[in-house]
Amino acid sequence: MISRFQFADDHRDTYRVKRLCQVLDVNRSSHKWLAGPGAGARAARQHKDRVLAEEIREIQASPAAPTAPRE
Repeated sequence: MISRFQFADDHRDTYRVKRLCQVLDVNRSSHKWLAGPGAGARAARQHKDRVLAEEIREIQASPAAPTAPRE
């Protein structure tokens, strides 16, 4: 799931940030969270989350994936 702030940042080259923030209902000053303190930690966490999600998908797709017995 992508955050509204991330979406605004991803599309800032296509649309004006002011308009994106209006449409997404976020404060224009809050979208700066990506460049503020902790931005590196957020990027690292997002990367770990993507890696974990991929591992989960692989396990679930495996024929040996554990399943709950049906009643």
